[in-house]
Amino acid sequence: MTVILDSNFLFLPVQFGIDIFEAIPDLLCRRVRFVLPSPVYEEVERVARRSKGPEKLALELARKCEVVEVQRAPGESVDDLIVRLAVEWKCPVATNDARLRKRLRAEGIPVIYLRGLGKLELDGII
Repeated sequence: MTVILDSNFLFLPVQFGIDIFEAIPDLLCRRVRFVLPSPVYEEVERVARRSKGPEKLALELARKCEVVEVQRAPGESVDDLIVRLAVEWKCPVATNDARLRKRLRAEGIPVIYLRGLGKLELDGII
């Protein structure tokens, strides 16, 4: 199963000590293909370059994912792109962004998010 990761999800291991590459397959009870759209990867790269702290770990985690080259349409935000791809690919998204979660759920897309300290949860049916 393909899961699209939002950039903020790659910072969870830094903040909460969660191994997302283990926790997500456990949550979904299946093998997972972790995908980062290229603009999401670029966001993580920018943050890591400006940081001297643990945010650099997020870039290491991003490199463990399959980076998929995709182009944003004119005026399309990264969140818009994630919603578009999730709908096209019919796959869940891992994000902690409340607005993005709401948009995805309105489209019927399952969302993986952090609930409490260190527990991942699935909102929607896979």
